[in-house]
Amino acid sequence: MVYSRTIFTVKGMAKMMRKQSGFTLIEIAIVLVIIGLLLGGVLKGQELITSARVRNLITQQDGVKAAFFGFQDRYRALPGDYPGAQANTNIPNVAATLGGNGDGQILNTGAANEQTIAWTHMSHAGFLTGSFNMGTATDAVAAANTPANTYNAFLQLVYDNIYSVIIGDPAATARHNLKTGNQVPVEIMTEVDRKVDDGNPGRGSFRFSVYLGAGTAPTAATCADLTAGNWLTTSGQTNCGAASLF
Repeated sequence: MVYSRTIFTVKGMAKMMRKQSGFTLIEIAIVLVIIGLLLGGVLKGQELITSARVRNLITQQDGVKAAFFGFQDRYRALPGDYPGAQANTNIPNVAATLGGNGDGQILNTGAANEQTIAWTHMSHAGFLTGSFNMGTATDAVAAANTPANTYNAFLQLVYDNIYSVIIGDPAATARHNLKTGNQVPVEIMTEVDRKVDDGNPGRGSFRFSVYLGAGTAPTAATCADLTAGNWLTTSGQTNCGAASLF
């Protein structure tokens, strides 16, 4: 009987071992392939989203630049800076009070926010899609009178020096430029700069800017290394901005 029980025990253990056997190599390989495909799909999706946002920002900047130069070519004046009486005569549905002083610079004169009036001039002249309207010449920036980027931060077309230069270089001089607005992730800024300029946030035609489009102003310390001339791409910063210089 002892011998029979021993045989039974050995057979039972063998049966249990067969029941508890793991995945085969083929099954493991299939699972790994599926996981790889899922990860690849997620990464590719993220890449497509990033590429779409980069293209959107570049397209928006190019569209505004084209509108700016188109307006200048047609009216021999700058949008926003164009005197209100002339704008009222030559641009549909623009009040005589909505104009600048005609000094060749788009800025806030105190009597008129020319950088905001510019959107009214360009949109009513047919150079920009959408309808942007100023109630008075000194209205503050709002969705009704100023376009925004895809992160809901307002753009700005202005004559100023609110853009960066590489540390050690001469200070920035005032010139006309188009602000992207803030709230833009640093990786988007990096890729836009690579595509349209030189990838350096402190020089060229596309540079880091602290312009406050909405919320909190960006800071160079978290967006760009102006000593080395690099965007801080891996910082994960989501509040950056730039200026396209004309």
